[in-house]
Amino acid sequence: MHFPRPLIPGTLERRYKRFLADVRLENGDIVTAHCPNPGAMTGLDHPGEPVWLSKSDNPKRKLAYTLEIVSPPEGGLVGINTGHPNAIAAEAILDGAVPQTGAFDTLKREVKYGKNSRIDILLEGVDGATYVEVKNVHLLRQPGLAEFPDSVTKRGAKHLDELADMVEAGHRAIMLYLVQRGDADRFRLAGDIDPNYATAFARATARGVEALALGCHITTEVITVDRTLEIVPWNGLPPT
Repeated sequence: MHFPRPLIPGTLERRYKRFLADVRLENGDIVTAHCPNPGAMTGLDHPGEPVWLSKSDNPKRKLAYTLEIVSPPEGGLVGINTGHPNAIAAEAILDGAVPQTGAFDTLKREVKYGKNSRIDILLEGVDGATYVEVKNVHLLRQPGLAEFPDSVTKRGAKHLDELADMVEAGHRAIMLYLVQRGDADRFRLAGDIDPNYATAFARATARGVEALALGCHITTEVITVDRTLEIVPWNGLPPT
């Protein structure tokens, strides 16, 4: 996924009310940007962190700037915009970079299914349908280990149950965790943050839902899938 225009560098002053961030631009101006991330953003919202913003020319937007990328204290770039993972994953699937999905003829996005839900990606082919739910991952509490979720997500648990329903209806279902950072080589559930989600994941995989974790290469120009991450089991303990 290429950003349509160059991102604007700045320094994070503060993130507040979940969806707002004040950023100091290189010319010294402070702007308020939309923060498109409902999670805790642990380790990614400290004042002084380098950030990059996109800017919209739409005059109807209340906030022209959007927070896109953060560079945490440990270095590297982290994509925090939860609006991008579906596009990143779809592009990778269409480019053949995700062979785990298997062969398909058509790819559709945001298709209604389940109980008043929409599946992020629906793949259809001669072998049937594959339902792919995509979650953005940016939490990293110990080196190399990405985790999800970073806050309680009842909606995420609901999606897992609905994926399992699709498996029982004769389809294939994949829970795809898209890790928008380049410093992770493993993935696991953060069972200490949301035990109910971890339980829902165990229930869904027991019913046949497949799990897949993909890592991304991130620059201020493009975000692309570049590797598959090992999924390690939750050991019942938070990182030390």
